[in-house]
Amino acid sequence: MTLLPPRSLRTAVLGLGALCALAAAAQQGDGTDVPVRTHVFKPDKVEVTQARVQGLQAPPGFAVSVFAAGLKNARILAVAPDGSVYLSRRDQGDVVLLRDDDGDGRADGAGVIVANRPGAHGLAVHDGQLYIATVKELFRAPILQGGLLGPLQMLLGDLPDAGQHPNRAMAFGPDGMLYLSVGSTCNACNESNPENAAMLRIAPDGKSRTIFASGLRNTIGFAWEPRTGALWGMDHGIDFLGDEVQPEELNRIERGRQYGWPHIWGKDGVNPQSTPVGEISKAQWAALSTPMVLGYTAHAAPMQMLFYTGGMFPAAYQGDAFVAMRGSWNRKPASGYEIVRIRFSDGEPQKFEPFVTGFLTDGGSTHVARPVGLAMARDGALLMADDANGVVYRIAYTGQGAGGSAAAPPAEAMRAQAMRGSGVPLALEREETRTTGSLQVASASIAPQGAIPLRHSEYADGVSPQLRWDPVPGAKSYALVMEDPDARPVTPFVHWLAWNIPASTTQLPEGLQEQLRLTAPEGVLQGTGTRGSPGYYGPRPPVMDPPHRYHFQVFALDRMLDLPPGADRDELLAAMRGHVLAKGVLVGIFQQQAAPPK
Repeated sequence: MTLLPPRSLRTAVLGLGALCALAAAAQQGDGTDVPVRTHVFKPDKVEVTQARVQGLQAPPGFAVSVFAAGLKNARILAVAPDGSVYLSRRDQGDVVLLRDDDGDGRADGAGVIVANRPGAHGLAVHDGQLYIATVKELFRAPILQGGLLGPLQMLLGDLPDAGQHPNRAMAFGPDGMLYLSVGSTCNACNESNPENAAMLRIAPDGKSRTIFASGLRNTIGFAWEPRTGALWGMDHGIDFLGDEVQPEELNRIERGRQYGWPHIWGKDGVNPQSTPVGEISKAQWAALSTPMVLGYTAHAAPMQMLFYTGGMFPAAYQGDAFVAMRGSWNRKPASGYEIVRIRFSDGEPQKFEPFVTGFLTDGGSTHVARPVGLAMARDGALLMADDANGVVYRIAYTGQGAGGSAAAPPAEAMRAQAMRGSGVPLALEREETRTTGSLQVASASIAPQGAIPLRHSEYADGVSPQLRWDPVPGAKSYALVMEDPDARPVTPFVHWLAWNIPASTTQLPEGLQEQLRLTAPEGVLQGTGTRGSPGYYGPRPPVMDPPHRYHFQVFALDRMLDLPPGADRDELLAAMRGHVLAKGVLVGIFQQQAAPPK
């Protein structure tokens, strides 16, 4: 794409023509020629006045007022059971406590800074603790009487580094686990760290984490539907594809699924600029991707999201979702700058509709607020944080017919996903791999029942070991499954899956690429292990755990497998059933005795 120089500081028209028939026009690699027309447009900020607040529009019976002001870069909101409201301020690097002890709908005073950490953004309250996420760190602190915090404790210091999207967002699921969204480092690129553009699932003490879902460019807003317990999230679309492309995506986020970014968007849209690694075509990538459920206006920039479960709003609002739309710089006229409602029925989304509008002013040439944070106050009102003028707004229902509050989302859906594939035998002990044939597996760096060198662990280099095995007469391909039966709570923990290793290949070099398809050895496919990423994931047992045994299991097969890259272990074993000629295993031992630096 060729970008023309901007005509002014406020508006730029880039490229020529209109973006049309993108899915048909975009090609893989060379030969792409897709004209794009798009804008850089930033409405001017104007000051908050009483008249402008009164000009905000909400449905009949709802009133919008100022809860707190003068807060500068107000971002994410979290509310504790005692009513304490916590607000992160990314640019100031702190967390502010706001309280309304007299119940008049306004914060008592200017607020109190209760934590200082550079880049503080994501907030979550759980079991009497406030969790705070910066770009690379996760902290927690006990909530004291009156909402003040005790000492901060760092739980993680190695979250992926930032780029274009440094704003970590998080929430506790109904299963009691922390879900943390890590945005992409770029607009559209192949990330080298699989934890970027992903949803992570983290134990409350920070001692374990997995990749729950991937292909999510920047899902700041996510929450659990109260009837089903399903996880829904709003993902930011790719920039520079056009004023109307790509739509902001509402996704049902499930374990192990990949949601298209950076190559596929929406239901069948194709990014003409990107190229998947490993010589995977975009058609193949699309087949591996889960399409969005609903789309919203492009470049609206969805931020914090919640499902309404309070007792203030009318019953018709129970179980519906609300999303703060901050607005982007990449569309003219501007979109976003509002709170939208997503109507749900029987646990499924039906449509988007406006809820609070009017933050765009003067015909869309100016704005009085850019909505970011969204939370439900203890009394059931909504609170919205504006990071432009530093105001927290309160949206309350003052009409007749308020409904009762809803129950918390059930935990079964998330727990079932997390424990899928757990509590089963090792691959070589399962019925799917039954055979009378055997082969020997060896490694240049791991002796049988010997220690696995540190470089093969995720505490160090995390590179796969060299492996070799006996050739098996009649074999058409080989498959590899690496599992740890000593892991908890998921056991065995799958560390590596590979198949369609050519019959002529009876050894793998050290340090294979961690991607879906390899080009050396050519055509080898890799699956998704328990960590949630493709390729080798080295030992990473908890510090001072007893030694863990890692089983490198190799299977000789009488065929190549018709199985898509990224498949999980159970899908691989199902495809192998009845085709195993021989199998063997090398067991290595690893223990981590010293805590790594954070």
